[in-house]
Amino acid sequence: MTSPKMVGREADLLVLHEHFAAVEAGEPRAVVLSGEAGIGKTRLIENFRRNIKPSALVISGQCVDLGQVAVPYAPIIDLIRQLVAQLGAQTVLEAAGPGRDVLATLLPSLAGSEQPESHPSVGAVGTAGLGRLHETVAVILETFARDRPVLAIVEDLHWADSGTLRLLSFIIRALSCDRVMLLLSYRSEDVPRGHPVRGFLTELERTRRVVRHEIGRLSRDQVAAQAREILGSQLGTAAVENVFERSEGVPFFVEELLGLDETCSEADLPDTLRELLLARYERLSSETQRTLRLISVGGVRVAHQLVEKVFDGDAGALDSTLREAVSASVLLAEGDSYAFRHALVREAIYTDLLPGERLRFHAAFAEALQESASETPVAAEISYHWISARNPRQAFPATLLAMAQAHASYAFASEAQLAERLLELWDELPQAAELAGASRVELTRRAASALRNAGDSERAIAMLDSAIADPEPRSALIQVKLLRDKAAYLTTISKTGSVELLEEALSLLPEDAPQYLRANLLNSLGARQMIHGRFQEAIRLTEQASEAARGCSTRELSIAASISGCSLAHLGELEAGLTVMSSAEHLAEGDGSALLRYRVNASDMTNLLGRYEESVALATEGVARAKALGVERSSGALMASNAVDPLIALGRWELAEEVLDRTLALEPPLAFLVYLRQSKMLLTLWRGDPQRAAELYRGWRGPMERLAAQELQTKMQSALVTAEVLFAVGELEAAWAVTRHLSDSEHCFAPAYDLPLLGIAARVLAKLREKLLAGGFPPGSELAELTLQDLDAREQQWRALVKRSSFWPTIGIWESLVEAELAGAHRTGDDPEAWRRAVQRIAAPDAQAILRPYAAYRLGAALLARGDREAAQQALTRAVEAAEELGARLVSQWAEELAAAAGLALAGQGRKRGAPNSEELTARERQVLALISEGLSNRQIGERLFISTKTASVHVSAILRKLGVATRTEAAVLSSARLSRVGPPAD
Repeated sequence: MTSPKMVGREADLLVLHEHFAAVEAGEPRAVVLSGEAGIGKTRLIENFRRNIKPSALVISGQCVDLGQVAVPYAPIIDLIRQLVAQLGAQTVLEAAGPGRDVLATLLPSLAGSEQPESHPSVGAVGTAGLGRLHETVAVILETFARDRPVLAIVEDLHWADSGTLRLLSFIIRALSCDRVMLLLSYRSEDVPRGHPVRGFLTELERTRRVVRHEIGRLSRDQVAAQAREILGSQLGTAAVENVFERSEGVPFFVEELLGLDETCSEADLPDTLRELLLARYERLSSETQRTLRLISVGGVRVAHQLVEKVFDGDAGALDSTLREAVSASVLLAEGDSYAFRHALVREAIYTDLLPGERLRFHAAFAEALQESASETPVAAEISYHWISARNPRQAFPATLLAMAQAHASYAFASEAQLAERLLELWDELPQAAELAGASRVELTRRAASALRNAGDSERAIAMLDSAIADPEPRSALIQVKLLRDKAAYLTTISKTGSVELLEEALSLLPEDAPQYLRANLLNSLGARQMIHGRFQEAIRLTEQASEAARGCSTRELSIAASISGCSLAHLGELEAGLTVMSSAEHLAEGDGSALLRYRVNASDMTNLLGRYEESVALATEGVARAKALGVERSSGALMASNAVDPLIALGRWELAEEVLDRTLALEPPLAFLVYLRQSKMLLTLWRGDPQRAAELYRGWRGPMERLAAQELQTKMQSALVTAEVLFAVGELEAAWAVTRHLSDSEHCFAPAYDLPLLGIAARVLAKLREKLLAGGFPPGSELAELTLQDLDAREQQWRALVKRSSFWPTIGIWESLVEAELAGAHRTGDDPEAWRRAVQRIAAPDAQAILRPYAAYRLGAALLARGDREAAQQALTRAVEAAEELGARLVSQWAEELAAAAGLALAGQGRKRGAPNSEELTARERQVLALISEGLSNRQIGERLFISTKTASVHVSAILRKLGVATRTEAAVLSSARLSRVGPPAD
């Protein structure tokens, strides 16, 4: 018995409507509904969809319970099938744009709807194909959302496969200004610690577009109202109390209890949940009970045609039992299928199966599915049923086919699970290798590849280790591929050991091995050597790779040209390097991976050379090409990330930050993630929030340091970012420590990376020299033993590096900056002439935009130290103007505070000093003023006083006004006298 009216869910329904209103306004949302079994998630969703359907395009998908290995993309297939049913196949294909051909991997019937355009340059396998699939589904939703809001429902997320979870995660991150609402539901008690959905939800919580909403139990009054709606009359007080206690406020259990006996006397109610779930079932005839046990093996929803195939009686008997089950509200007839009224009922009936029944029924379903011609790939279901029937001879080929189908649809996690299932069956079948068409070691290697493509490189490496250690005989060629794969997977997660593995693989490679494989190994090793900064060795290896690849692999020729061109440029052979690199583009045509490598390398190199406009153009061209091919937010996002640094250098910070944040939200691969985070830290710092930049550094330093151990570029850039941030927050010892990379005995000389780090390193050294001249560091400090002679020796080393870098195009910028930072009578950067020369050189277009206001500020400081107040005022005014135009609030703050401390009124910064003590500070303001004097930021003040950052900011503004000062520095200067006169802060 079901209530004709939903009871007690008005507030939950209102929440959904509020979020849908935001979606209608153009803000995409994902709402995740959770609750225990029977709480009413499905009914709430049905009520909501009925209310909004006239104004929205509504589609829904259902996850399927098949044990440990779910059907890949089952709910996504449902969504696309419903779109086709509502709008037509041609409309859906047109909405998919350039990615329409990949839809056939999910819905084979679409393959015959038109002849899709081929895009071989993107790649149809591996993670490139996965990117196209993700992008295509997102584009379809976006396209239809232009006309009206789209509501996409996915129920029972606890049964979802990893491929579905990754696709949903991508959609949530990728949608920006689209009227799309994802409504997801899951059974909370079925998502324990370690469940994939837990990780999925944790990841989603990082974005503001995701809202989690838990559906609670009904109150006693709400149970009484539900009973009244079901029975049509008021239930007695005792009966209500009885039902409430037994159901515990779970609506489904209320319905089941009332459906048993309207008197609801305690003697008539089942004692256990299992008895309650089976109560209706046990009132049915034995024939109907057997039919229900049979159907329970097929899942929550089973097609009538399939039921007919597995039923061993005549059609009349089947119809009779089905009618009885539907009349008793155990089954629901939905279209051409039957569904259990609730998954809990199905689970209870399935658990009630006798062992022999379970084996026979699963075998019957497996045979029926094998005979049926279904559009949707069913090999995973067939495998599940044969496994459950304990028939390894039938299960093995079905699982092998399911694995191939999973690979073809880019469901790599499912592919890996199925491969592991085959390995479990291996020893039960003497002919396993013959059936698989591969050895156990080769199958293990395929499982590892699938795991890596699914994003689980750690487990992939463990799988490869087991294959390498497997005593099963294998050819030298297989062993070489295992070593190569492990080297690649170690690189993916920035772990050491790939160089040694590749060298071992090359040593084992037979003379008659395919030349493309030799070229691949040489290129892989060459790439690692280039990344480590061993450019000569990289060139030697890629020359050998080119020789091996000539005539058999333009892909490897392109990769060799990219690596060799970059290495030549780093060694100073700029024109030759760029020429070689440009040849990589032509050779890469038709290969998306090689073309992406070329564009990333070319954009990066032109940025390092100071050709920022050219670098942005290369990255933008790559993004445009990716968009045309349907991979704008996968491969295209990686290309877009390469535009961030040159955009920052050009001073286009708003655009850079937009690209940066959009790409970060898509969770790019580790290397790109680290690069983007480094840029984010610098922008946060330069925009005037050094404390926040320091927080980001501490939160992100782990992956950054791990990658820095593998890449020269990351090591040097990480040192630069770290030194900049730590210097800005006054952590001088830590900033000095990271400059050691420039003086390490094993340091690989690379002007492109060395010169920018030398700029901040010279600033840190000058500050240390200033401290030593002023009396040194206190005992116990990490720098207590540092001497002026140590600094002189380090300066000589660094000046030698600058001189050695004379061939690099941007040498003039960094040389003038280093010289200015270390010039002056005490070599602490107080020589105005040196800063004038730096200002003049930094005005050139190949200088980073941030350097212009910074150099003007330092010139002002040097002039002020010389006593030239008028010139200092002009320089500081220029610094503030340039900084404000750029958005570099950090530099303008420095300049304003310096001017205020010196009593200079900057042009456009005029102010009137108020009368001191015109208003008395409050007790809280005196506390805040004391913390300002300690140099704490608003955020730190808030943390110290347990108030919000905004409240701290309000107090600071009030203090500045009452003291008649314009800056925190002035307030700090006045604080000693002020606080001594007003007394200590009161409680």
